[in-house]
Amino acid sequence: MIKTRLIRLLADAQKYIYLQVLFDWLALFCQTAIIFSAVTIIEKLYTNTAEIQNYIICGAVVACALIIRYILDKLSAKMSFLASANVKKVFREKIYNKLLQLGTSYKEKVSTSSVVQMAAEGVDQLETYFGNHLPQLIYSLLAPVTLFILLSFVNLKAAVILLVCVTFIPVSIVLVQKIAKGLLSKYWGSYTELGDSFLEKLQGLTTLKIYSADDRAADELDKESEHFRKITMKVLTMQLNSTSVMDIMAYGGAAIGIMFALLEFANGNTGLGGTLLIILLASEFFIPLRKLGSFFHIAMNGMAASDKIFALLDTEQPQNAGKKINGTVESITVSNLNYAYTADRKILNNINMEVGGKGLVSIVGTSGSGKSTLAAILMGRNKNYAGSIQINGTELSEIDERELMNRITFVSGDSHIFKGTIRDNLLLGDRNATDSQMYNALSVAKLDDFVKKCGGLDMKISENGSSLSGGQRQRLALARAVLHNSQVYIFDEATGNIDMESEEMIIDAIKGLSKTKAVIQISHRLANVIDSDIIYMLSGGTVAEKGTHKQLMEHGEKYSELFNYQSELEGYKTGEGTNE
Repeated sequence: MIKTRLIRLLADAQKYIYLQVLFDWLALFCQTAIIFSAVTIIEKLYTNTAEIQNYIICGAVVACALIIRYILDKLSAKMSFLASANVKKVFREKIYNKLLQLGTSYKEKVSTSSVVQMAAEGVDQLETYFGNHLPQLIYSLLAPVTLFILLSFVNLKAAVILLVCVTFIPVSIVLVQKIAKGLLSKYWGSYTELGDSFLEKLQGLTTLKIYSADDRAADELDKESEHFRKITMKVLTMQLNSTSVMDIMAYGGAAIGIMFALLEFANGNTGLGGTLLIILLASEFFIPLRKLGSFFHIAMNGMAASDKIFALLDTEQPQNAGKKINGTVESITVSNLNYAYTADRKILNNINMEVGGKGLVSIVGTSGSGKSTLAAILMGRNKNYAGSIQINGTELSEIDERELMNRITFVSGDSHIFKGTIRDNLLLGDRNATDSQMYNALSVAKLDDFVKKCGGLDMKISENGSSLSGGQRQRLALARAVLHNSQVYIFDEATGNIDMESEEMIIDAIKGLSKTKAVIQISHRLANVIDSDIIYMLSGGTVAEKGTHKQLMEHGEKYSELFNYQSELEGYKTGEGTNE
């Protein structure tokens, strides 16, 4: 059970595996020396020819062999650890680098829980494969051949019998492997699905509670858990049965070899010493393969995990030439842009727009008009678009993603705030930022006074900023974006679901940024885009209108209708829209 791709991928671990096998093989010679010395003494006692020097020599040999074997066992364990550590390092780096290559759109290819399972338990299973199973597999082939050569000088027939019986164990392992492969594939599939479901329900627990749907979600999770339990029990049953089969093969083979040795002794073909040597070494023929069997099922899990890992590593990634953007961003030109998630679900249709080197460009429209999809495309998350998007004349799909991230900063309505401190989160925007620069960024976001009152930059923040209000979280995300100091900013519903005071602060900050930066603002609330240099009104995935707020209101079409409708609603909410 050797996967050549795994071996090639982990070339550095091979030297540790070979050294581990070498140390185990030398330890076998030590074991043989101990048994041979004991047999020699027993035979001399049987023939009444033992002398004091025989005991001394025997004791010295046994003592030396035990010391050497102890050292070899320690070295073997060390090589196993080094091989395992190398496997963990290489595979987790491969997974991490692949996610970086997939970029910000990695979730379209693989779920988060699958990545976590592969990088954690999946890699741990492969650690056992390389640290234990593979060295044991090689040693299990080497040990019986070595013992066969040694015992053939004692009794060739008995040595042949033992060697033949040893082959029954690999045959049984191969048969079990064929049965186990499909079952373990189902096991990992069920395990991944359960992880996906658990993570989704955990993340949405508040929503489930609000709608009193947590009991139903728990029942669904119970059903999935029961399905996983049944598959797990099938795997354990298969493991137990295969272990019993291998035990029968091992002990049965050793018993056959011992009986044949006794028969040869009875027939006078082997002396007492030779017979005892065969009897005591018979188990050494089978112990390595029996030990291999104990690692077999973990190794099979590793093989199943490796299939999942290789599926991720083989995932097609966005192809680009890794081009750079020449100079500062002076223009973003969108020409005849079309995008569809599926063949029958077209989102954007023939979009044309211009963004200059600075100024405020707003994209508005009703829900489902394609605003957020357009923002994701501009950020390079969806590169399978038709048409053209050029930044300073370079096609967006050809620009290196890191280059794009350095030039464009994206701030959404649910920007993630990490557990730690205010400082930790701000340093993501600029790892070299000074305290003064961080406070300046907080000042732009109108959050500096709050931070100073609550302990300064080392103020503790809970997971996802749960210790902050919605407006404070969003203003912290804005301050982080300001520190990033990119040339283009995209704000996608950056003021959604926050209080009016925070919304006004963020809108003021966005307007301030637009004086020196190119700012693209996506908003469903038209009151926030009145001061834009140009507004693009999307409807049904197309640009229905464009112009300044004044121009669009004078046209009296979709934009003005939506603006007046929202104004009436907001006026009604405050009592200003009534005639009373």
